[in-house]
Amino acid sequence: MEPDDAAELARDDMPELTRAFPTVAVAGATGFVGRALTRRLSADHDVIGLGRAAAPEAQAAASPPGVTWRRCDLFSLLDAERALAGAEVAVYLVHSMRPSSRLTQGQFQDLDLICADNFARAAAKQGVRRIVYLGGLVPKTRDETNLSPHLRSRLEVERALGAHGIPLVALRASMVIGAGGASFEMMARLVERLPAMICPAWTETATQPIALADVVRLLAFAVDDPDLQPGSYDVGGPEVVSYRRLMALTAERLGLRRRMASVTLFSPGLSRLWVSLFSGAPRALVAPLVQSLRHPMVASDHRLQTYAGIPGTPLSDAIDAALASRRHAPHAARPFPRRAARSGHPLTRPPGDVRSVQRLALPGGHDARWIADEYLRWIPEQLRFLLRVEVARAPGDSQPPPASCSFRLRFMRRPLLELRYSAERSTRDRPLFYVTGGLLAPREPSRSRLEFREIAEPGTALAALHDYVPRLPFAIYLATQGLVHHLVMSAFARHLRRLAHAAAS
Repeated sequence: MEPDDAAELARDDMPELTRAFPTVAVAGATGFVGRALTRRLSADHDVIGLGRAAAPEAQAAASPPGVTWRRCDLFSLLDAERALAGAEVAVYLVHSMRPSSRLTQGQFQDLDLICADNFARAAAKQGVRRIVYLGGLVPKTRDETNLSPHLRSRLEVERALGAHGIPLVALRASMVIGAGGASFEMMARLVERLPAMICPAWTETATQPIALADVVRLLAFAVDDPDLQPGSYDVGGPEVVSYRRLMALTAERLGLRRRMASVTLFSPGLSRLWVSLFSGAPRALVAPLVQSLRHPMVASDHRLQTYAGIPGTPLSDAIDAALASRRHAPHAARPFPRRAARSGHPLTRPPGDVRSVQRLALPGGHDARWIADEYLRWIPEQLRFLLRVEVARAPGDSQPPPASCSFRLRFMRRPLLELRYSAERSTRDRPLFYVTGGLLAPREPSRSRLEFREIAEPGTALAALHDYVPRLPFAIYLATQGLVHHLVMSAFARHLRRLAHAAAS
C-alpha cells in the first residue's frame, strides 16, 4: 500500500528496530553516495562498509571512527551472509553496469539481479530488519517492456530486494547532483570540453535532479525512523528541467559560455559515441544511461520528503556544491579512470576470471532444482555424438538431487569437468554445483561454481557460472570452451522457452 498523505507513512504495527541507532551495513560504501552516507551515519551508528574492489585496511585508514570494513563479493551468497552478520539495517547502493570479470557473458540486468537476490537472501538469514535501497525513478507506464533496460533493471532489483520477507524502503531518484556521480560527471565533462554542442531530441526530456546532500539525508532518515512504512518513494529536487537546461545551468555555474543547437535526428548510437568520447566514460556505462534519457524522470509526489521535512536543495545550489567538491577533492570526480574505461573497473580477481549469466524461462509448476535436472538430462541428449554426462545421485526422496556429475568426450576416459552438488549450500530454488576436477578445471583451488536460481520476476530463473579461471590459455578459451559454453546455454534457454510456452498454451 502506498498512502497518498505523508502523515500516513508512519504506522504503529511496523516492526521496531532493536535500538535507536542500529548497526548499519552499507553495500556500495565505496561509491560516491556510499562514501557520503557512511560518513553521515558513522556519527551515531556502528557502520559496516562493504566493498568488493578495495582492501578493507586501506579503506579503514581513511574512514571516520565507527566504520568497520568488510570485503564482500555480492556475486557470492556466502560472502553476502558473512558481510551482513550483526547488521540490523542494510543499505543497498550497488549497480552492476560494468564488467565484473575479465570475461563477462551476460546482460548487466542479470548481473544486477544476482547481486540483489544474494543481498536479500543473506539479509533474511542474518535477521536484518530493514533494507534501504536507492534506485531510479520509474516512469508511469502500463507496459514495463517499454522501459529502457536500465530503468527496467532498477525495478527488478527493487523487487528482488523485497522478495525474501525483509521490509524494504526504496528511494527512487533521477540524476544525483554530486562530485563523483557518473551521470553528473558525464554531463559536467561534456560542458567543460565542448564549446559548442549539438543537442539531440533527448536533451529536451524532463528530469528532476536531486542534490547528493538531500539523498544522503533521506537515506539516513530511512535508516533511522522506526515507524516508516515499507514502500517505494519518489524523491527529487524542487525544480523540473530539461537535460539541455541542466547543461546550460552547469555551464553558467562554471562561468563558461556554450553554444547549443537542437537537432531532431540524432540516433542513440551516435549519442552514446559522443558522450563516451568527450566524457571519458566507458561505453558499457554510457549505453544504458543514454537509452534511459528518452523517459521523463519526474517524481510523482514528495510524500517521503514532506514526512521527513527535507524539501530539497535548489538546483543552482546543488550544482555549486558539486562543482566545489570537484575543485577541492579532484580525485572524487573520477568515477571512470583510464583503467576502468578499458576493462570495466580495476580488476582485483585472478587474471582470466570468467562469469557467465543467462536468463531462463521457468515453466509453471517447476522450480530451479527442476531446471538443474533438466539441464543434466538435456545436454547429453543434444551433444550425444560428442559428450557423455554421468550423474550420480545420493539416496533420498523419489527424485534426489545429483550428488555429482562429470562431462566426458566420448573418445576420452578422463573427464573434462567434474561438478559436486553442494547439499549444505543448496535449496530447491537455488541448486549449487562446485567445479571440483577435470582436465579443464582451474589449476589452483578456486570457488568456481555453477548455479541455477529462481528470482522475483515471475516465470524467470538465472543460470550462472562464477569465478571460473580457465586452464586453457585465455585466447584459446575464448575461441573454444568459452564460445561453446555460451552457445550451449543459449540453446538451453531456447529449450526452456519452448517448454514454458507449451505449458502455458
